[in-house]
Amino acid sequence: MEDLVKMEIQEFGGINVTTTPGAVSWNGRLETAYRACLWSRFSSRILLQLATFKAPDTDALYRQVNAIEWDVHFMPAATFAVYCTLSDSSITHSHYASLRVKDAIVDYFRARTGKRPNIDVHRPGIRLNLHIRGELASLAIDLSGDSLHRRGYREQGGPAPLKETLAAAIVHLSGVAGDFPGDTILLDPMCGSGTLLIEAALILGDSAPGLQRNAKNFGFMFWKRHSKKIWDSLVNEALEREEAAQDRTWPRIIGYDADPLAVAAARKNIARAGLTDKIIIKQAQLSRLRCPGKNGLLITNPPYGERLSEHIAVKYLYRFLGNRFEEDFPGWRMGFFSANPDLADLVGLNWNGRHALYNGPIKCRLLVGVHRQRHKQSIDRIQMTDMEISAPGSELANRLRKNWALLTPWAKEKNIDCFRLYDADMPEYNLAIDIYERFVHVQEYAPPKSIDPAKASRRFTTGLQVLRELFSLERSQLFIKTRKPQKGRSQYQKKTREGKLFVVHEGGAEFLVNFTDFLDTGLFLDHRKTRARIGELARGRTFLNLYGYTGSATVYAAMNGATSTTTVDISEKYLTRTLANLSLNGYGGSLHTIIEADCLQWLKEERRRYGLIFVDPPTFSNNRHRRQTFSVQDDHEELLRLAMGRLSREGILLFSTNFKKFTPAPTLFTDYEVQEITAQTLPRDFKQKGSVHRCFEFRHKPAPPEEKT
Repeated sequence: MEDLVKMEIQEFGGINVTTTPGAVSWNGRLETAYRACLWSRFSSRILLQLATFKAPDTDALYRQVNAIEWDVHFMPAATFAVYCTLSDSSITHSHYASLRVKDAIVDYFRARTGKRPNIDVHRPGIRLNLHIRGELASLAIDLSGDSLHRRGYREQGGPAPLKETLAAAIVHLSGVAGDFPGDTILLDPMCGSGTLLIEAALILGDSAPGLQRNAKNFGFMFWKRHSKKIWDSLVNEALEREEAAQDRTWPRIIGYDADPLAVAAARKNIARAGLTDKIIIKQAQLSRLRCPGKNGLLITNPPYGERLSEHIAVKYLYRFLGNRFEEDFPGWRMGFFSANPDLADLVGLNWNGRHALYNGPIKCRLLVGVHRQRHKQSIDRIQMTDMEISAPGSELANRLRKNWALLTPWAKEKNIDCFRLYDADMPEYNLAIDIYERFVHVQEYAPPKSIDPAKASRRFTTGLQVLRELFSLERSQLFIKTRKPQKGRSQYQKKTREGKLFVVHEGGAEFLVNFTDFLDTGLFLDHRKTRARIGELARGRTFLNLYGYTGSATVYAAMNGATSTTTVDISEKYLTRTLANLSLNGYGGSLHTIIEADCLQWLKEERRRYGLIFVDPPTFSNNRHRRQTFSVQDDHEELLRLAMGRLSREGILLFSTNFKKFTPAPTLFTDYEVQEITAQTLPRDFKQKGSVHRCFEFRHKPAPPEEKT
């Protein structure tokens, strides 16, 4: 930010301004230094250089410091501290160098006055900065005192709040200046503790950023050469400028955040900054983002995603933000600050400004762009051709044509893009064929031992050839797997190397599917109506998703108004996909909790209650970490009783299982209100196979009259 600081210093009246990495130097009167302390938006500290000298060792350092006339700068009664940085110096210990400077100053005062100043490293009256590069030392008094990023309005921030100086640079480089049009909206959809918006408002209001600091926080207040007259004059001038700016036409300044704690912190910070009437803060998920007006600037510092799971989620969060911006914000500009510039292309803007900035040690980029008109792309779906298929395979082709004719009108009417087209309808072709928009996912059921393997292989090859010809499929559109009973660890093991994730649509949401790594894609198509039922029940309820898999049910709950969601699964990989699916649809933050745990064990320790619970356990699984096994038939009663213990009195629990021989424990029907809703949750494209799953709704029985009283 050196160039921004140089620009400020020149405006303050500094001359001979030079920049070096991390520093700006200039000559000027005391007034320019005071103006920098009061008005600089981008500087961290203002240092008055007292002396430069050679310090090849600590003895030379002591002699040079002791020769300075310290009683010109402060009294023995003042407290002070020394902060040292070393670069290519033969002096290798910065703390020892600081001690030698302190000794030199204390000895100076003791020799002349018989008194010694006290050291206070926490709140010193006088801060001294020693910098040694090679043999050359520079000693300066810190006129700013506390770092200038501490404006005085912020007492609490989010998990990683931006420094105010960096926030000011971001909004300035994004286009916020004193002449920002009053009919233009300034919006931050992920505002955190509100720092970007507050710094923007200070610029728009011509407010000196140092005006709200406690005057005692400035280092020059304890300096003997301090001029109260000059300082008071500058403060009065700043107050007059701020008052005059109140008459300008202010733009609307709006902030949203998904985290209620961040919203509360932002509102408190805004109140302390005296900007309550200028900035509006609301709690909202990114999914609720809509264009609030004709012209505007969207400026944001989205999550960075330092861990791998978060990095993947951030990738799809960027994608969502870019899509929403391009669909709904014509005429707007965007300032996008990120530590993941490699992912910035997912936002989809033409960036016409790129600025390298550091957030602490993290190298970041501020990207500035304008809205690019883009028509919303329609979903790319495969189409069946009129090609005649001759034997062998003509029977399969005819059955696929028949199923296609029956299912596609229904799918179009219900806005369904992913469905099962064929499920071993003919014993000769023992396949499950699923349509995922423009992709075809084929699973071959393992043939019985009575079938000649060579014959089964020929039929499988014929079936694939029929699919390629019937749908004119390219190689990249067809995915093939063999399905067989899974036991033990093999049920969760990857089948191939890491595959690509594709985005598909269902129920107004988007989901990530993987056609290669596992038998399942990440979106159970037979649960389509179950997810819809969860959406119907979710509004105004807290939602718990046990054995959450890739979080598709969680997305439905969030999308349909759940007040919060909690997803529990033992697989880190599935939970990473859950985070990605939530981000892909604009959801995240503290209201959507992801927990990696064994569900049974977690239920034994959990104490919160939930208004809606979905339990969809595996038929059988091994927990390799705890050497435990789970069988839905053997363990479902314990699981459901524990889950019902977490269900609120008026809540609803949905239990689903794909175990075809499942028999629910009779005692569950005695102790709870239980209704089987399997028929209502079977989609049309799965009904020909009968009950591919079973689904039940559980409720607590009404309390006896005396309990109600």
